[in-house]
Amino acid sequence: MSSEPDIARVHAIIRGKDWPTALAAVCGQFPGAAVFSTSFGLEDQAILHALAQAGLALRVVTLDTGRLFEETHALHAQTRKRYGISIDVFFPEPAALRRLIAERGPNGFYDSLENRRECCRVRKVEPLTLALAGAKLWITGIRREQSEERAQLAPIEWDEQHGLLKYHPLLDVSETELRRFVTLHDVPYNPLHDKGYPSIGCAPCTRAVAPGEPARRGRWWWEDDAKKECGLHVQNGRLVRRKESDS
Repeated sequence: MSSEPDIARVHAIIRGKDWPTALAAVCGQFPGAAVFSTSFGLEDQAILHALAQAGLALRVVTLDTGRLFEETHALHAQTRKRYGISIDVFFPEPAALRRLIAERGPNGFYDSLENRRECCRVRKVEPLTLALAGAKLWITGIRREQSEERAQLAPIEWDEQHGLLKYHPLLDVSETELRRFVTLHDVPYNPLHDKGYPSIGCAPCTRAVAPGEPARRGRWWWEDDAKKECGLHVQNGRLVRRKESDS
């Protein structure tokens, strides 16, 4: 069940606005029912800064998979101190994690695509379901430049899996524009970004990319499929996309 009127309404709200203004306007339409999920990437830090500057009261959540970089934990602490925003942390369910490791080993995700997807399901997908419970709007840091698949998305779409609207305020923001915003506002960010890591997830599954390589090539690099997603933004095995003309 989708929400076509809400999608059309949000498209009308954001039309012609810069992204921080559009973000504030959209959040204002969902008081107490908007959730922003952050992994403390460059995009997420920019969004969190904009939310803090606008004084928007909404839930900010993050997923701690148990395999994050220490730099990510340090940035989490720095971000809380800088903005004074409460960030709800969601962890894998202990019994499911014990079962995963017992059956497939601590690094079984290297052995097969099935194992990697199961690891992502236990450590990320299931905790996200809990994090989004009760929300009507999910704000993400997805940008078109991140991958060919993400380039086909619309700024606002219906997420069937979680039964809510999904909003990508930075979808049409370029890497250059994003970095300019972060520099201008002195937004704290992960130092790994300056070491060739455009996309930062779990430490065992993330590497730096060479100049000119797609950002997502740094994730699960041992897999052949270039259309790499962990499952957070995938339904039925693919990214859900909606053309703006459909709204």
